[in-house]
Amino acid sequence: MTKVAVFGAGSWGTAFSVVLADAGNDVTLWARREEVCDAVNERRENADYLPGVQLPEVVSATREPEQAAAGAKLVVLAVPSQTLRPNLVEWADHIPSDAVLVSLIKGVELGSLKRMSEVIAEVTGAGPDRIGVVTGPNLAREIARREPAASVVACADEQVSKRLRDLCHSPVFRPYSSTDVVGCELGGAYKNVIALSVGMAIGLGFGDNTTASVITRGLAEIARLANRCGADPMTLSGLAGLGDLVASCSSPLSRNRTFGEKLGQGMTAEEITASTRQVAEGVKSCASLLELARRADVYAPIVENVHAVIEGELTAADMLTRLISRDTKDERD
Repeated sequence: MTKVAVFGAGSWGTAFSVVLADAGNDVTLWARREEVCDAVNERRENADYLPGVQLPEVVSATREPEQAAAGAKLVVLAVPSQTLRPNLVEWADHIPSDAVLVSLIKGVELGSLKRMSEVIAEVTGAGPDRIGVVTGPNLAREIARREPAASVVACADEQVSKRLRDLCHSPVFRPYSSTDVVGCELGGAYKNVIALSVGMAIGLGFGDNTTASVITRGLAEIARLANRCGADPMTLSGLAGLGDLVASCSSPLSRNRTFGEKLGQGMTAEEITASTRQVAEGVKSCASLLELARRADVYAPIVENVHAVIEGELTAADMLTRLISRDTKDERD
């Protein structure tokens, strides 16, 4: 059994612990709160994030980073994107020097505009052959319930990506390997903002024509930026792009879509954030992605308008009106 440490006991970190356990690994879950550790170790449940999901016996939990990381060959990072850097600064000295670090995080850091793999490299000094990402249409509750799903495991080193693929291949979770870390990360981060916009349309009472239009134009917007940043165009038509986008925009389990629905119903971003402990990554990352698009001279109308709604400069209804009333053009443009 391979020893794996998962730093972050939210819904996705916990669900991925189930995947890793089912794939035959020994998993230690790091949680910030003692009561979460006690619940995992004594009742085999993380009731705060995945109530009713029974965790495998090989999953244990601790509040001590050193204990979680001890002997780990794989360190999985599953914390909110804007807290990764300060957390990783605390954990870095405890991570074994030969461990591969894998990000489950779908976001772009505010200020630096760095992807999560870039933050990991900067803080830990790990080379590209020790940094991977997992992304795809993976709604945490469905994964934890062991509903069949697929994903992409990416690392710049092809052999490492294949090794990581094997470490999380379970009877119900099928990973595909890739070396396109840039495309996988940007696809995962950008789709959160598109899901916010789809949620707004649903919150306003619009139907499938509207949401399908936003999803499709959102994919074009994702592809423009990712391609400009050096991604493989095929990545965005696969699980890390289209697959993840469809899941996040279509499911009521999606945090970002749900957040967007509440915006469409007239709540402010501050009110919604205060009402939940779950993090909708697109709310923070839209500012980073907008600045990234501007620096790359990429046209990003959906992200630009979602950001305006988050900042209180537009209502959701105003946003959709602005998007529809723009000058017409050829679809390929």
